[in-house]
Amino acid sequence: MNMIIYDASNQILGRLCSVIAKRLLKGEKISVVNCEKAVLAGNPRFKKDKYKHKYERGDALKGPFFPKQPERILRRTVRGMLPWDRARGRNAYRNLKAYIGVPEELQGKKFEKTKFDASNLNCNFTTLGDVAIAMGAERRW
Repeated sequence: MNMIIYDASNQILGRLCSVIAKRLLKGEKISVVNCEKAVLAGNPRFKKDKYKHKYERGDALKGPFFPKQPERILRRTVRGMLPWDRARGRNAYRNLKAYIGVPEELQGKKFEKTKFDASNLNCNFTTLGDVAIAMGAERRW
C-alpha cells in the first residue's frame, strides 16, 4: 500500500488533522512533514497560553500528559479526532508518522496539500513551531 505524504507548511492545523484522521480511518498510511510550519489561526498570545496550560495541567506522575514538540502536538491533535477508545481508532493512529522538516527517506517524493491554506486567513495566526518554543521545547528545526 502506498504511503500518502502531507506537507503541513502553511496549512491550518485543525483542518489538516481532520482530513488526516478521516483517511487514517479508511486504512491508509500517512506521513506528515514540516509539522513545525503548520498554522494556528487566532491571537498568537492566546494560542501560546492555551497550549502551555494544556501542557502544565495535571500531575507530573499521573497525567494528563500533553506533548510540547511540534510533531507530537500534531499527532495528539489527530488522536483527538479518532475514536481512541476503540481498537479501530488505535490501529488507525499507528499508521500516522509526523516529522519536523523533511527526512532523508522522504526527500524527492511528491507531497500532498489540503485546500485549507493559511494564505486566505483574515486574522492573526502563529505557527506550531512558535507555540512549541513558547511551551519550552528545544528548537530542532
